[in-house]
Amino acid sequence: MNNTPQIYKEALTHPIFEIVTQAAESLQVDCYVIGGFVRDFLLQRDTKKDIDIVAVGSGIELALEVSKLIPNQPKVQVFKNYGTAMLRYDDIDIEFVGARKESYHFDSRKPVVEDGTLEDDQNRRDFTINALALSLNKTNFGTLVDPFNGVTDLHNKIIRTPLDPDITYSDDPLRMMRAIRFATQLDFMIEEESLSSITKNAHRLEIISGERIVDELNKILLAQTPSKGFLLLYKTGLLDLILPELTALNQVEEIEGHTHKNNFYHSLEVVDNICKNTEDLWLRWSALLHDIGKAPTKRFSKKQGWTFHGHEFLGGKMVKRIFTRLHMPLNQKMKFVQKMVTMSSRPIVLSQKEVTDSAVRRLVFDAGENVEDLMILCEADITTKNPNKFKKYHNNFKIVREKIVEVEERDHIRNFQPPISGEEIMEIFNLTPCREIGTLKETIKEAILEGVIPNEYDAAYNFMLAKAKKMGLEVVNK
Repeated sequence: MNNTPQIYKEALTHPIFEIVTQAAESLQVDCYVIGGFVRDFLLQRDTKKDIDIVAVGSGIELALEVSKLIPNQPKVQVFKNYGTAMLRYDDIDIEFVGARKESYHFDSRKPVVEDGTLEDDQNRRDFTINALALSLNKTNFGTLVDPFNGVTDLHNKIIRTPLDPDITYSDDPLRMMRAIRFATQLDFMIEEESLSSITKNAHRLEIISGERIVDELNKILLAQTPSKGFLLLYKTGLLDLILPELTALNQVEEIEGHTHKNNFYHSLEVVDNICKNTEDLWLRWSALLHDIGKAPTKRFSKKQGWTFHGHEFLGGKMVKRIFTRLHMPLNQKMKFVQKMVTMSSRPIVLSQKEVTDSAVRRLVFDAGENVEDLMILCEADITTKNPNKFKKYHNNFKIVREKIVEVEERDHIRNFQPPISGEEIMEIFNLTPCREIGTLKETIKEAILEGVIPNEYDAAYNFMLAKAKKMGLEVVNK
């Protein structure tokens, strides 16, 4: 116990804590609420997500006893292999675990677990701010147990490991990602010795699964300022192991007085920009990866200077490789990111010239239901420090947005469906499936997008008849 215990009973006003105290007294075991709940209470953050209870004894038995004392006796999920149990009460997930001490094999982050004391359990915690515990015992209810001065670290905004950081990070390398994630979410600093240890142990990340790594990356991306986390990942060498396609952008070359911008720092700035306007995780991923095709497509010529021709198309293909390697979802989420990366320059190019109706129709046609997401991405992509250019780009984007609304109201291009279907073309000209059907459909679509005809059935029908006549097709069924 601390020599000068503090009482934090105001953290424990929820009825569940009194129930746990009653159950623990019945079983004659000591128990404590530990970890994130205590940390977030002291930081005055939301503590209603989940609660971790550690029992100096069996966490499973305590969970079962707690369930008996709750009127509807919620179901207890038991995980015997881990010695843990969980139940849900008042929309809160409550996890129970027996106090334990751990030892690790070098090639695995799965520990060998033994029963232990509260002190053992706090020693195994990742950071001092997550080792804080509040007593739920009747004799000293609400007493803070803080053996590593975690409260001081909270006050000083420091991420620090309870024990030697080399041991902490080598034992469970995922803690390196967690350190950076907490530093990003809480806007804390990682203590210097701990930061150096992450750099030293970065290679240990190889034993961590892609799913675990991505889970931490997602939390960093969902923070208010993700660039802080990605700069720490870069500084420690972790990012080069996770996303070498991104770190490859961190270079600036000069040939004959011509330079190009640093697309790595630009990408991080775009991510921070987009976070001001969306909480969509996959749109934030799109911002992070929107320029990854620039490193492999970079070329220099005396006539044009530095170019990155086709970087959007290549970047879209690289997205799938990244998602596959990191075991990320290869579903509509990946396809959305691919689409955003592939189209990321379209509105920017459009905003640099006169905005024609046909160009806007094509943009809306290609982006479909994601046209607003694309516009948010492209506006975030404006990172120029020249105030005149910045204002000009944003004014032009405003014009593009107005054109999109105008064209969409008139031509209904979003989620475009051709006015005349392939089946109808087959019936009109008495055709079996053939190339001519596709040719007619494509011609009608192009005529609508170019503004030659409106997106209406009669106009499309007459246009089709004229085109079919030139192709030597005759109407059989009018």
